[in-house]
Amino acid sequence: MSKVEAVVIGAGHAGSEAALALARKGHEVVLAVMNMEYVASMPCNPSVGGPAKGVVVREIDALGGEMARNADKTALQVKMLNGSKGPGVRCLREQSDKIAYRHSMREVLLNTPHLRLKEGIAQQLFAENGKVRGVKFEDGEYVECEVIILTTGTYLSSKVMVGSVATVSGPEEQATTFDLGDSIRALGLRTFRLKTGTPPRIATSSINFAGLEPQPGNVEDEGFSYDTGKVLPIKDQALCYLTYTTPYTHKLIQDNLTRSSMYSGIVKGVGPRYCPSIEDKIVRFSDKPRHQLFLEPESLSLDTTYVQGFSTSMPHDVQDKMIHSLPGLENCEVRKYAYAIEYDAVDPLQLKPSLETKTVRGLFCAGQTNGTSGYEEAAGQGLIAGINASNYLEGKEPLILGRDESYIGVMIDDLVTKGTKEPYRLFTSRAEYRLLIRHDNADQRLMKYGLEQGLISKEKYQRFEEKMAKVQSLKADLETRKIYPSERVNGYLAGLGFEKITGPVSMMELVKRPGIEITGLYDIESLPVEKKIARQAEIEIKYAGYIAKEKREAEHLKKLERIRLPEDMDYSKAEQLSLEARQKLNEVHPLSIAQASRISGISPADLQVLSMMVKSRKLSTKE
Repeated sequence: MSKVEAVVIGAGHAGSEAALALARKGHEVVLAVMNMEYVASMPCNPSVGGPAKGVVVREIDALGGEMARNADKTALQVKMLNGSKGPGVRCLREQSDKIAYRHSMREVLLNTPHLRLKEGIAQQLFAENGKVRGVKFEDGEYVECEVIILTTGTYLSSKVMVGSVATVSGPEEQATTFDLGDSIRALGLRTFRLKTGTPPRIATSSINFAGLEPQPGNVEDEGFSYDTGKVLPIKDQALCYLTYTTPYTHKLIQDNLTRSSMYSGIVKGVGPRYCPSIEDKIVRFSDKPRHQLFLEPESLSLDTTYVQGFSTSMPHDVQDKMIHSLPGLENCEVRKYAYAIEYDAVDPLQLKPSLETKTVRGLFCAGQTNGTSGYEEAAGQGLIAGINASNYLEGKEPLILGRDESYIGVMIDDLVTKGTKEPYRLFTSRAEYRLLIRHDNADQRLMKYGLEQGLISKEKYQRFEEKMAKVQSLKADLETRKIYPSERVNGYLAGLGFEKITGPVSMMELVKRPGIEITGLYDIESLPVEKKIARQAEIEIKYAGYIAKEKREAEHLKKLERIRLPEDMDYSKAEQLSLEARQKLNEVHPLSIAQASRISGISPADLQVLSMMVKSRKLSTKE
């Protein structure tokens, strides 16, 4: 028997962040991993970032997590998505070297003080008097601890399905565990079945790229991490390619639908709505003549390409025909067939906003264990679970991020307030205040928390303060600096569709106009300016009115958040509330009126009753 402060079960993206947060705060941690070669693995898409997800990676970095640095270090290609749109939807996406990524993260874990990696399968959780006591492993070792963080991903009671065949297995032919799921349920936690899937992998050397549309990177001067100066030069970045399904692809799928695991009745879990299998796409969008597919390299050390958008659970013989029906893949070699995977997840309505379970003190859950999808969502939850597990050990208040502060806050609030019946995925549309929680300002929003939690160094925070001082200085300079009519100035303005100026104008007034860039004006005047500083100032200037409006709306939400509700309130006794409201409130136990307002089934009338009860202090708690 051994004794530590915390055990993290699962060394995927959530588990890695959770264990690092605990260890970096000085707590002794055991990180349980089934296979040391698969730490922080990418069993599905070999990329990091994308809409909303890319902002989460920035937030992880601002809080002191590892994903952003590791992604930048192992990137094959970097793209800014939605660059022509507003800053509320812009985001980075990096094509990752999946082998280099997991090896790099493993090295970070192995070289972190206070952290021990244990290769083995956790079999049983122990609790006493509603509090965590320890973990038993299949090899017989019992580890006594005060905190357990479950980050089991898709490895909990998982089955891989291809056609009519279901095999007990985790992703990438790794082990799974049923004992742990039974142990979780024995502690009083509800679990439910979810499903996801992955596309085939093709031998890159067997693809005919002639005629396919190249998809190059477009960014080289920034990465996810605020510590990254430059990533790969664009000329050295790997190319992705675009291809499409054909009418014959669609016919093959329609003719063989009953042979798919999805449509044969084998699959019991609910799949991701926003990342459906190709079978689902063909059935649900039968009016579309074709669907786009991206061919993405997996690693410099592998001769494999990932066919993004072609997830399927068809038998291998059907997959062969489907794949060979795609332009560029007519004669390709399949290195790994697609499959669907079904697994257990914990109902997130049983969690507090800190990600600690309501039933067992010291037991936290993070990542796909909570019903989410995606590496980024998992890593964000893992970091928060690690921070709050540390605060639990230290007797401190948990870190709860607001919906106006971060996408991580939006995600966790959605999970613990609304729950999920399908793999949850972040989108910018889930955030009410997306102009406040942008890609560019994660450091402004969250780095103070990283510093307070001991995960951001004083040196890094000082660099952030210096950056913000430069932004303010540039904005002040724009207010006072005048630009005068000249052939060059008016040529620049005419090129952007503006009338020429006839007298001096402040640069600030010009920058407020659409399309006019600070770097362009300073270049005309032969003045030096840092591109990153200019971009930051430009967003704050051009969108100042919209940002101010969202801040006012967010302040109203904060007032409601300050109207607190007792965690142990018994809503069944509140007869003034509707029956549905009583049931939902007892299930979620919201911490505030604002959180209660986001629960499905809670009406404005119910909220009014709750507010009156708070004011009159007529609140019954559980005995």
